[in-house]
Amino acid sequence: MRGSAMRTLRDLRLGAKNLMLHKLRSFLAMLGVVFGVGSVIAMLAIGEGASEEAISQIRKLGSRNIMVNAAKPVDDQSSSSHAFLSVYGLTYEDARRIKETIPSVARVVPAKTIEKRGRLRSRELDLRVVGTTADWFDLVKRDVVAGRVLSELDVKTHANVAVLTEWGARRLLATEHAVGETLTLGGNAWRVVGVIKSEEGGSQAMQTPDAQTDAYIPLSAARERYGDVFAKRSQGTRIREQVQLHQILVETDSEERVEATAAAVERLLSSSHRRSDWGLSVPLALLRQARATRRTFSIVLGAIAGISLLVGGIGIMNIMLATVTERTREIGIRRAIGARRSQIVMQFLAESLVLSAVGGVIGLAFGLFVPWLVTVLAKMPTVVTAWSLALSLGISVAVGVIFGIYPALRASKLDPITALRHD
Repeated sequence: MRGSAMRTLRDLRLGAKNLMLHKLRSFLAMLGVVFGVGSVIAMLAIGEGASEEAISQIRKLGSRNIMVNAAKPVDDQSSSSHAFLSVYGLTYEDARRIKETIPSVARVVPAKTIEKRGRLRSRELDLRVVGTTADWFDLVKRDVVAGRVLSELDVKTHANVAVLTEWGARRLLATEHAVGETLTLGGNAWRVVGVIKSEEGGSQAMQTPDAQTDAYIPLSAARERYGDVFAKRSQGTRIREQVQLHQILVETDSEERVEATAAAVERLLSSSHRRSDWGLSVPLALLRQARATRRTFSIVLGAIAGISLLVGGIGIMNIMLATVTERTREIGIRRAIGARRSQIVMQFLAESLVLSAVGGVIGLAFGLFVPWLVTVLAKMPTVVTAWSLALSLGISVAVGVIFGIYPALRASKLDPITALRHD
């Protein structure tokens, strides 16, 4: 066993020595493997990073949550009457019925959104005011930067308190501390009690109130101060809308009952709404879909990048065939003094293996550099996994063996007498 290992090591050293005699040719031969391994790692890292970012955004919405959003019907959107009052969306009764009639529902969090011009000292900013309850911050996790979030007492007492996003607070007060300041929203004064971390990349289809310019206030206070009828201008037309709730977040008691609960919520709302003025989305279903898409994406990217390794393997085989032709006389001499065919095979297979292995190691460095460069320059997240490194290096070594076998066998089958006559 030890003697076999020593012979293999000797063959590898001899193969490396022979390759060093033609440095440029050897380097060009391994370039295909270098770019093949590097592209496999880089493409998988970029794909994994993009998928991980999407999955992270969905996971923040909560795997046990169901999101019901108000949607303006098409017939209402087409109306252009100045006195038109569009009544649509979710109601407080919907929230109550969901909570009381579906056993698997743990919590129901209603939310109302209002567009208001915010003023803090001398600065002004258009804000999306979100009227909600204290439970919203438990269902959709947001890191607290300063102060606190809304409390149950704030909701019960209809308190004039507000929580800003970090981005909105910076726009209004630059680098100053916002907690304790007075924020004016549409003629009403609100005391800023907290600042939460801003979230980017929220899906518009999910309509989660987590925009960068949100101001969160108690739902009870929002209803009392602003009511349920809002006026806005659209294409030069002043439209009045009556919407009690723009969103209802439903938390189930277990992840296993999310889909069944979503079906129950859908049936309940369908029975009480004559028009399609609401929509439902399930983050858990989106999460599963995103994971399935990531697997498919990784396979496709890996297959495309694997073509580069195939080309690299063909390049190695081409160089090794040329090497066999150049060293025909050497092969004849070795066979004449007693070298076995297996030894000739091992000699050329070792050279092919050294080419692919060295190319694979350089390719690993190249594959690690490209994702880092993409992250730094394009600000795109990338994820390099251990399995992609091992897979790429393993494939590169396999390429060297597979594409080196034919030249090695061809060298071993040369007739010694004919080989000795070769010039």
